[in-house]
Amino acid sequence: MAEAISVSGLISGTDRTLTFETGKLALQSQGAVVAKIGKTTVLATANAAKGVRDGIDFFPLTVDVEERAYAAGKIPGSFFRREGRPSQQAILTCRLTDRPLRPAFPDGYRNETQVVITVIGADQTNPHDVLAINAASASFMISGIPFDGPIGAVRLAYSQEGNWIAHPTFEEGEESTFELVVAGRELDNGDVAVMMVEAGGTEKSFSYYEAGAPKVNEEVIASGLEACKPFIKESIKLQRQLVASVIATRGAIEPLKYTPVLDYTEELFAAVEAAATTKLQPAIRIALKSDRNEAIDAATTATLAELAEKFPAQEKQIKEAVRSLTKKLVRKRVVDEGIRIDGRGPADLRPVSAEVGLISTAHGTGLFQRGETQVLNVLTMAMPKMNQMIDSITPETSKRYMHDYNMAPWANGETGRVGTPKRREIGHGALAERALFPVVPSQEKFAYTLRLVSEVLSSNGSTSMASVCASSLSLMDAGVPIVAPVAGIAMGLIFDQGKYTALTDILGAEDAFGDMDFKVAGTADAVTALQLDTKIEGIPSDVLAKALQQAKEARLKILGVMNAAINAPRATVNESAPKIVTFTIPLDKVGEVIGPKGKVINTIQQETGAEINVSDDGATGIITIGSPDNSKVEDAKARILAIVDPPTAELGAVYTGRVVNTAAFGAFVNILPGRDGLVHISKLGNGQRVARVEDVLNIGDEVQVRVDDIDDRGKVSLSLIGPDGEVIKGSAGGSSGDGERGPRPERNDRPRSNDRPRSNDRGGRNDRNDRPRSNDRNDRPRNDRNDRPRSNDRSTPSDAVSVSFEEEFDRDLRNDQ
Repeated sequence: MAEAISVSGLISGTDRTLTFETGKLALQSQGAVVAKIGKTTVLATANAAKGVRDGIDFFPLTVDVEERAYAAGKIPGSFFRREGRPSQQAILTCRLTDRPLRPAFPDGYRNETQVVITVIGADQTNPHDVLAINAASASFMISGIPFDGPIGAVRLAYSQEGNWIAHPTFEEGEESTFELVVAGRELDNGDVAVMMVEAGGTEKSFSYYEAGAPKVNEEVIASGLEACKPFIKESIKLQRQLVASVIATRGAIEPLKYTPVLDYTEELFAAVEAAATTKLQPAIRIALKSDRNEAIDAATTATLAELAEKFPAQEKQIKEAVRSLTKKLVRKRVVDEGIRIDGRGPADLRPVSAEVGLISTAHGTGLFQRGETQVLNVLTMAMPKMNQMIDSITPETSKRYMHDYNMAPWANGETGRVGTPKRREIGHGALAERALFPVVPSQEKFAYTLRLVSEVLSSNGSTSMASVCASSLSLMDAGVPIVAPVAGIAMGLIFDQGKYTALTDILGAEDAFGDMDFKVAGTADAVTALQLDTKIEGIPSDVLAKALQQAKEARLKILGVMNAAINAPRATVNESAPKIVTFTIPLDKVGEVIGPKGKVINTIQQETGAEINVSDDGATGIITIGSPDNSKVEDAKARILAIVDPPTAELGAVYTGRVVNTAAFGAFVNILPGRDGLVHISKLGNGQRVARVEDVLNIGDEVQVRVDDIDDRGKVSLSLIGPDGEVIKGSAGGSSGDGERGPRPERNDRPRSNDRPRSNDRGGRNDRNDRPRSNDRNDRPRNDRNDRPRSNDRSTPSDAVSVSFEEEFDRDLRNDQ
């Protein structure tokens, strides 16, 4: 087996080491690198086709992440016990890896290229997503595929003390207020060009803020983008060491030969520029997207007709040249005149509107519109049992706050495939979810499971940030007590003629034609999510600081519009939403509430119509009850509390109860919530002997009973009340109608046949301990059971003896064993 080439480096400020290794695994791959932090291990393999596929007019880069269950010592939970479609986390890691890698390939390179990251070790301590970016870059570096790398990446966590922690563990991330993932490359001057940022607050961010942790604002984020650079350099340095080691061991890395594919020649572009500039100038000044696109299409058609003779069979190239010319003209107008496509200035916001309560059957709705971008968000609330279960290789096992994003082709006035969400939809939904999650109350404070769905109804720039605003509206409309409303804004940047121009609230075309896509979401005083992608070699810190401040000003204006629609969460949840209460009970009472095989809790659910969930945290039981009808919730809650702390039965009182169980010696009747009593079999015959309890009573029967006795342990002895309202008399061998139990022979000695001898003489009997008994229970004599004569007369004698219900009950239990 081949010997591995390995390089390692200590991550500054931590006790962890970053390792790159190659030469041992995946030997036929053009580039294969195993990367490790702690025991978390990924295998990155990079490969490219030898030529260009016919008809390709874009760079076909594919990034795939394969999460193997064995990495975490698990077997997949699916029916087939095998990994299936990528998880949401895997898809987000694909996007996180793709974004900084894609700009690092040269213009004109169109060979089909793929990098596959296989997670083969997950130690449940160190995340694998940032490690995947570094491993993918390293695999390209040793593959020979044209790649302007290395690319380094790091995750920073902002601690409650206000410090940035590099490559935090899962636990350190949860205990922080904000997490920042940054990828970049090193410039010739030693600085780091930031190429990608993905950031967001944590679940407990605002709880930590309330406890005194510093809030994460625009200035803190700017400091984080500077703090990340040394760690990015460490990864880049290590990747270069790996390349040097490979060259030293194997010789020079053979570069992949490729033929650059140009969309058009310089000659053709010059001809298009001369022919189309005057046609495009008025078109790029039209504000409405559909009208503008129609005018640009007309200009393109006219240019094609004009140049068809000079450049035959080059229609596709002419169209690409027209598109490039349009981009050039739009950028020049912004930089030279400070006027954008729709006539706005660089910092101007499009008209904004907000509305709530659109769908009466929904639990919460919010409609947000900014220019031609329109998003409807609908919130559904449910019981905690509807939390999403996650079968992953990370410590995350469930989610109670979910956000899904949908955008159909008709949102752009187009036709196309609908159905399963694509990576873009999943990424946009996750960004909006991350923006709102820090302000959502914990499930301990607000028991509901929350699912939000953003439906993009019209698209022209930053539908993800519109989804953030619409989500905030629907949460408040539903009565979810969020900490504060959240708004989002998309920023752009144009760098031309040595001048940086930041654009607020970019259009779709400005996104395509610009050099940066920068999305910021947050409350009035804190940032909750951020996403940044650049196409240039870095942004000066002062330019970035200005863009962040410009974004905050726009965010505050949007929050003002949203507050005009609804300025705070509603006091109560929507009438169509389930009403949920949560309370705790002693842990040892959980079994009583559930009952054997769930009998008790199922009965309560059936009789009240409420939905009940029982769980525990190891110390106390947690009861959650939900129903659209609040009276049903209160009814179910009262019944459960009665089981936990049952009411006391009154001696001599008559109750209507239900038979809940039967035994050989009697029937158990529930007379009060959580309180059962026993009707002994001897009290069921009304003067006749009863062979089986089921001959008289069955489970579920509703009966009236009288409380005859309550012993010192709370056991209740009952007598049955007949239809006439009188107590049913006991059998001759049983007890009297007034509930006092007469003497009876020992179970082992009394005859079993129907013709056993009886006698009218119910003489006294001696106690087992020969203690005398009398009618006052202390001194009356009685005969031993074996000497007691029997009588056919089943009537109760005047000297009937009352015995302890507790003693009789315990004796019957022993004899039935």
